[in-house]
Amino acid sequence: MTALERVQNHFAQSIQTKIATADMLSEDIVRASEQLVCALLAGKKILACGNGGSAADAQHFAAELVNRFEVERPGLPAIALTTDVSCITSIANDYAYTEIFSKQVEALGQAGDVLLALSTSGKSANVNLAIEAAHMKKMTVLALTGRDGGTLAPLLAASDLEIRIPANVTARIQETHILVLHCLCDLIDFSLFPQGE
Repeated sequence: MTALERVQNHFAQSIQTKIATADMLSEDIVRASEQLVCALLAGKKILACGNGGSAADAQHFAAELVNRFEVERPGLPAIALTTDVSCITSIANDYAYTEIFSKQVEALGQAGDVLLALSTSGKSANVNLAIEAAHMKKMTVLALTGRDGGTLAPLLAASDLEIRIPANVTARIQETHILVLHCLCDLIDFSLFPQGE
């Protein structure tokens, strides 16, 4: 395969993954947006976590809410649990890396808040512990996963929601997670701050 063919193949695979996700999961994405909107209308916040590229996506999503997505509107309460290096390193040093998110959820989470948990594999121990901590705080969980949902999927409660990308390649899952997050941002804005179409 040539370099040009490799590039074209990446685009084709990404497009096909997004089409499959739209066909299979659009209703779930709408339900997820409604879950987030209900929490925000109730004065609650969204806590987001993930590792690596998913950490970047958690930060990206929180920034879109706190600042703005595509329309001018007041900031919305969202916190990426991936950004406080002092907090993360102190927890990892004093306890364990697996607790870097759960301890923050225990400290910052309140009943009715939503935990946005991102994991392409569903096998991130620190994300899974954050989900358990969220349930202890009576929070709901919105999980963005891929592959078979890993060890994360069985942790979810009936009131939680999982958007599992139908792909096995990490890059394709992450690319589609970003699009799902943008859909959520748009639907939140559309619901809370209608501009007229």
